[in-house]
Amino acid sequence: MKTQMSYAKEGIFTKQMQIVAQKEQVSEDFLLENIACGKIIIPANINHKALDPNGIGYGLKTKVNVNLGVSNDCVDYSEEIKKVELAHKFNIEAIMDLSNYGKTSRFRDELIATSKAMIGTVPVYDAVGFLEKDLKDIKAKDFLDVVYHHAKSGVDFMTIHAGINSRAARVFKECDRITNIVSRGGSVLYAWMQMNDAENPFYEYYDDLLAICKEFDVTLSLGDALRPGCTHDASDAAQITELIELSSLTKRAWAQDVQVMIEGPGHMAINEIEANMQLEKRICNGAPFYVLGPLVTDIGAGYDHISGAIGGAVAAAAGADILCYVTPAEHLRLPNLEDVRDGIVATKIAAHAGDIAKLPKERKIDDAMSKARQDIDWEKMFKLAIDGEKAKKMFNERKPEELNSCSMCGKMCAMNTMNKILKGEDVSLIKE
Repeated sequence: MKTQMSYAKEGIFTKQMQIVAQKEQVSEDFLLENIACGKIIIPANINHKALDPNGIGYGLKTKVNVNLGVSNDCVDYSEEIKKVELAHKFNIEAIMDLSNYGKTSRFRDELIATSKAMIGTVPVYDAVGFLEKDLKDIKAKDFLDVVYHHAKSGVDFMTIHAGINSRAARVFKECDRITNIVSRGGSVLYAWMQMNDAENPFYEYYDDLLAICKEFDVTLSLGDALRPGCTHDASDAAQITELIELSSLTKRAWAQDVQVMIEGPGHMAINEIEANMQLEKRICNGAPFYVLGPLVTDIGAGYDHISGAIGGAVAAAAGADILCYVTPAEHLRLPNLEDVRDGIVATKIAAHAGDIAKLPKERKIDDAMSKARQDIDWEKMFKLAIDGEKAKKMFNERKPEELNSCSMCGKMCAMNTMNKILKGEDVSLIKE
């Protein structure tokens, strides 16, 4: 089976590539060259028929991923569907189904059948429910059965924590971490390895994993099982050791024409972010980088979407290619619809802020907004805003008597004052 990467190596410009080139305003040669060498990916499972393809990587706009899915404490798939609809409303490029309870395939099948966004999963989350075995009783190759099931159903990318092998695990044990392993998938695999005195099954049977990915053109999102779960643990030996392992696994995937992106931190002080982005690009030969946040402080509970957006903007400007959103409910509970909306908007702001720094052409919409503000064109402002619906609601809650200002400035609106004075008109600040 051919993948987007194998097509690119052969110089074949696929339908998916055509769509991405048009969206991103890049040339055919640029896209072919960078997909062929792994710097750009187009996650597009051959069985995801509803997909509207997007590219991730070098020279392209920063993409956003939304996490959703049920847990054993909150099993309401109808609310998760509403979250999907919200993601579509904001044109989110990627959705990850992180459901980790019960039989998840029905929801995932519905998601793949209807979603234009690329769909990602973490197969290890589904292992216990799918296999109907407790963790210790799962056999190494059983995990690959779950991967195959997800791949065949149409999942575009999968988080696979293959880098936490026995070598990386030994380094982790020697680190003075506060939060140990905070990756759910990473912690499950580490526990399985310890209980069974065995190697990571995804590392041990990596070639079999690649064969599944190649058959359905599934992109490997190589998971950061040892990502830092607090600023204290950032950039430590365990994190970097795993990144080195992921570099080797990336090369092996590319040799089989399997597309790859690398997952990254996590929690990280703001002054460490740029160096970590450069380190990933260097060690992993330019493979696209997918980061969670990063959260720049550990004390923002209830407002972690802000902590994540600050880190995300810095990361995107420094080379991160896709940001996983963080909601206000992070670390506290399963997010509700309002949390999801806040997380989406905050992360889209972060992604665009990064794009302004690395892709100058992305400033056009900001210039258009500035012109609309100067013209005091409210409807155009609402249309251009990331969340125009909220902007319009806030404006109307305290609507001014005259629409050539807002209720904060009134007659002292700087825009209105300058518009008048530059036209040679008098400016009066007295209410008539």
